[in-house]
Amino acid sequence: MTTGTARAPGAAVERLVPGDPRLSFDGIAGWDRGGGARLPLRMPVDRLATAMSANFSRLARTTAGVRFAVRTDATALELEVDLDPGGSPLDIRVDGILAHRWTGGPGRHRVAFPMPVTDGTPADVEVWLPHLAVTRIGAVTLRGHRHLLAAERTGRRLLVHGSSLTHCVYADGPSETWPALVAAEHGWRLRNLGFAGEAYLDAVVARAIRDTPADLIILELGINAYIRGAFTARTWGPAVCGFVDTVRDGHPDTPVVVLTPLSSPDRERAVNSAGLTLEGARSLTAEAVRVLQRLGDRHLHLLDGLAVAPVADAGELYADGLHPTAEGEHVLAGRIGTRLASIPPGPEAVPGSDEDAPG
Repeated sequence: MTTGTARAPGAAVERLVPGDPRLSFDGIAGWDRGGGARLPLRMPVDRLATAMSANFSRLARTTAGVRFAVRTDATALELEVDLDPGGSPLDIRVDGILAHRWTGGPGRHRVAFPMPVTDGTPADVEVWLPHLAVTRIGAVTLRGHRHLLAAERTGRRLLVHGSSLTHCVYADGPSETWPALVAAEHGWRLRNLGFAGEAYLDAVVARAIRDTPADLIILELGINAYIRGAFTARTWGPAVCGFVDTVRDGHPDTPVVVLTPLSSPDRERAVNSAGLTLEGARSLTAEAVRVLQRLGDRHLHLLDGLAVAPVADAGELYADGLHPTAEGEHVLAGRIGTRLASIPPGPEAVPGSDEDAPG
């Protein structure tokens, strides 16, 4: 539902603080309230310590897929943001078209962006926070407007989890990762739980997915476990089954898609420290899905990573033999999105169950 009111001509400047419902944040579970600027959280952080990884705890606080939107005819938008080192661009889209891509260094910034000139008809202005950075946001100021409303949030809720292939380290910007592109193409709402180099079937992640409202879930599994030799042929398949079972505790009828490892030419038959090849890890992941399907999971789907990104395409898709280039993100979005669109939706969610951003 749209909230807010049309503004009188004289009220041409308005300063909104994080948590104002007119900012219509999406892709978040809540807020870290420490300090002045506030950090939007894409997953709860109270149990991150159970993963026993400082790097995972940091990555969980990055703002992949986090965005806010207003419906307005403002002539300018001003942001106050605080970025950690190693950040990535911030994108602003107006009615779905990229209007600004801004890359700021670490530290606090106050930056203004002119909005495209309109005939006074409100447009949907959506700000995508940097997907590789921990981004705290302060005030959002709109200028020169007559209308300032919250953007409507409709469509299926798409939740994706995975490695750097889902965190999308080489994407041009946060609105051009393959999950963001898939969501935009189909009018879906995105929650991105990709963690570069840290997708190890952690229980804290499984529980977060279990407890997050979703209408379609994608689990990109296997590449981190293979590269680091984290599981053997005996332990990987059961771990996949256990992870999916935990997700199912909160989503008994939600379509869940397991995406097996994409191709990586130099790794396909290379034996890792745990005695597995990438081919073997892919096969075990697929077999875990088939086991669950045989046990009665009618809403579990298998998406073969080798079909999405064949070895023959690796030279064109990848920047380094593993991670898609910026252009490759668009190719993956097209291929994955086509397959997802054919999956029937689960039962309708209970109205009001998708409260994403408690104040």
